[in-house]
Formats: sequence, structure tokens, C-alpha cells
Amino acid sequence: MLKNRLIPVVLMRQGVCVQSKRFRRYQRLGDPTTIVERLSDWASDELIYLDISRQDTYDLGRDDLQSANHGDILSILEEISQRCFMPLTFGGGIRTLDHIDQRVRRGADKVVINTAALADPGLIDAAAKSHGSQCVIVGVDARRDGDRDWEVMTAGGRQATQRTPADWVREAADRGAGEILIQSIDEDGRGRGYDTDLIHSVASSVDVPVIALGGVGEWDHFSAALSAGADAVAAANIFNYTENSVYQAKRHLFEQGLNVREPCLGVGIHQDAA
Repeated sequence: MLKNRLIPVVLMRQGVCVQSKRFRRYQRLGDPTTIVERLSDWASDELIYLDISRQDTYDLGRDDLQSANHGDILSILEEISQRCFMPLTFGGGIRTLDHIDQRVRRGADKVVINTAALADPGLIDAAAKSHGSQCVIVGVDARRDGDRDWEVMTAGGRQATQRTPADWVREAADRGAGEILIQSIDEDGRGRGYDTDLIHSVASSVDVPVIALGGVGEWDHFSAALSAGADAVAAANIFNYTENSVYQAKRHLFEQGLNVREPCLGVGIHQDAA
């Protein structure tokens, strides 16, 4: 049986790493190229970078930082990939097959496509044919429609699609998506836990792996998502607060007897401690 994965997510907005809450509030954290080294040492299984910028300007806005101040997303990705020693997924702003090709050439192992896939579902077919299904993750941002079902949203949660997540992920998987990244807009950044009903609805609709994202506030929330049917659990904000937090989260899951790899800290940390 394949192991369940624990995946930190780094959100970038105009070239700066941020924390997000319900897709509306953003708190600046710092340089995206330094965070990757810390996460590489913390027993992460994979790493997802999502560019949630609304403009194509990438500038840290700080000349005093001891790091590169890149002006485009591809140069940021290239530097991140050179420092990343685990599978790297990159998403955000991908609109065409050429955009996917550019990101793979710059070091991404997988890409997340979201709004563009809904606008042109044939992009999923083309990407899977060009790079293989294992490279293609379809991102789904969902918001509850009152007390009823969920609705898929696009454009950073600003546009409704009148499609349910279950219906859309079935089509995405049929077209060649290798994985689904499902995120609850309602729970984003609130620390109350994943929307496990949403996860179950999506996971029971497809045979491809489902990655859950949005709402983690404590380690047991990861367990709940895995019990709801997720194959991998992802989080962003919680990993910004505690030293070695990815390692601690995986240790918690491993000691609960869940199907995760036994955690061990990276070589860089052992060298620092010696």
C-alpha cells in the first residue's frame, strides 16, 4: 500500500511568502527561496508552492534582504528547485501548455492547474499527454453553497462556476489528472480542521490520489483528513509557527499507527547539530 504523504504548502503573493485566511487576508512572511531549505530538512514528503498573485509583478519590495529580488515567477522557481531535495509541485498562473512546459524545464516535478483547467478542460488532456498524468494535479477550490452542496470557485475564489467538486473531479480524472488538490475556502487559515465531508465527497468520486488542504490547526486534523479518504494531507499556515513542525506532525501520525513514512530529520540538521 502506498504511504500517505505529508506536504507543506508555501503560498506566494507578488514574490513574497504569505499566510492566507479565507482567500481574503494575507500576512507577509518573507523570501520564498529560503523557506525551501528549512522544509527540506524537516521530513517533508513533497513540497507545493502556489503562486496566488493577482498581478504579474514579482518584487519583494526590500533591497536590504540578503537574497535575490527576482522579477519573474520562473526565476523564483528555478532558484527554489536548486535548493529543493524532494518532489516539487508548482502552481498558480498556469494558463497554457507552454506555461506547464516552462515550469517543468525550470525544475517542477508536478504542476497544479486550476482556473485554466475549468476554462479549457482540454488543457488537462494536453498536459497529461505531454508530461504524463503523474505530472498533472488539478486544484479545486470549493465553497459551501449555504447548507447544501459545495460549489467550485475560480479566480482565487472570486468566481462561481455552478459545478460541484464531485462532478468536476470526475471529469478531471477522466481527462488525465494524476491527482486532485481539494481546498476548502471556508476553512482556509481558520485552524478549525479540514472540511472532512468535502474530502470524503471528492475522494469517493475518483480513483486518483486526493490531497487535502485548508484549515489545519492541530496535528489531529491531519488524521481526520486521512480517515475521510485523503491520500495526502497538505497545510500551509501551521508550519510557519513551530520549529521542526513538519517533523513533529509526521511523528504524531506515525506514532498513531497511520500509514506514513517514519520521520527523520534531514542531513543539514544533523550537520548543524554535530
